Amino acid sequence: MKILITGAHGFVGKNLTAALENIRDGKDRTHPEINVEGLYLYDVDTPRELLSEALRECDFVFHLAGVNRPDNKEEFMEGNFGFTSSLLDGLKANGNTCPVMISSSIQATLIGRYDSDYGRSKRAGEELVFEYGKSTGAKVLVYRFPNLFGKWCRPNYNSAVATFCNNIARDLPITVNDPSVTLELLYIDDLVSEMLSALAGHEHRCEFDGIDTVICEGGKYCAAPGSHKVTLGEIVDLLRGFSEQPKTLVMPEIAEGSFAKKLYSTYLSYLPREKASFELKMNSDARGSFTELLKTDRCGQFSVNVSLPGITKGQHWHNTKWELFIVVSGHGLIQQRRLGTDEVLNFEVSGDKIEAVHMLPGYTHNIINLSDKENLVTVMWANEQFDPARPDTFFEVVE
Repeated sequence: MKILITGAHGFVGKNLTAALENIRDGKDRTHPEINVEGLYLYDVDTPRELLSEALRECDFVFHLAGVNRPDNKEEFMEGNFGFTSSLLDGLKANGNTCPVMISSSIQATLIGRYDSDYGRSKRAGEELVFEYGKSTGAKVLVYRFPNLFGKWCRPNYNSAVATFCNNIARDLPITVNDPSVTLELLYIDDLVSEMLSALAGHEHRCEFDGIDTVICEGGKYCAAPGSHKVTLGEIVDLLRGFSEQPKTLVMPEIAEGSFAKKLYSTYLSYLPREKASFELKMNSDARGSFTELLKTDRCGQFSVNVSLPGITKGQHWHNTKWELFIVVSGHGLIQQRRLGTDEVLNFEVSGDKIEAVHMLPGYTHNIINLSDKENLVTVMWANEQFDPARPDTFFEVVE
């Protein structure tokens, strides 16, 4: 299949192109139903000859090119209607009735604040495509995008999320006039997933109830399911929390498929080099070191413990807290003894055979570096964050 993408250098175009290149090059094998034979990537700086060849040879068109921020409002109609018209005329001239997907906008509903020159130009482009489908029999897919967000989106342009992510990641100011304003947001990976489904003939159809998308079979329009309705205040609060993570080490609860998970990935993509790494506090003494790595809201914390040769650490027990010790380097012995008994459980551990050992509540435990040359490195997980006011940690030697 040969695929034409207009607006290939834009936000959506870059992400779609990367996905299709991965499929073409065999890096993504999760879409066996899609065979990418060739890609025609067209943008404003692409020679027109390539577009002419593409309109003759392509088997599917993703028409993503458009005008968002022109110098004058007349450019809206020229870019969003005029180029669409030229594109469809080129397909007609070549007798090419391949499917055509066009990216429109929720602003094409022309409802309330969406009644704008931009919205009218998008609406005109939609009607042009629908008429083209009727006159040629070509399959047309008109997607009205809500606000989009994700990696590679240009900040300080037409995405509040991109601007917030960029500025907060760089400690720059942001402006929120009304935190209660609600946005409908669609994550770029969800959109690309839908576009790949459309390429395979499995697009989601929809109608519109006002500006609300209603997924339904046989709908006139198309839509990517999974958008999120979030207030500006909620977005900023999440981003502020993300930016504090290197200081607090607390990773907020991020459920699968949640807006927070997608926003965190987006935020990370805007980090400058100096923010891409951060120092951790190593608590060092004559025995080695102990460093907290990561804390979670509900699932405890992760740490790394380094024991110098011949050193014994631990010698304490917990009432309720439980831990997992995972030796990743060196050779050691973990001992545990149930309080009030003499029986000792011995676990010889090594980085050559990585295993996880439970530290049992009510058992005093230690960890001994058996080597006289190498450090013993242990990754530790505890089911709760350490609370100095309630440490639940009591000294007692194992034997």
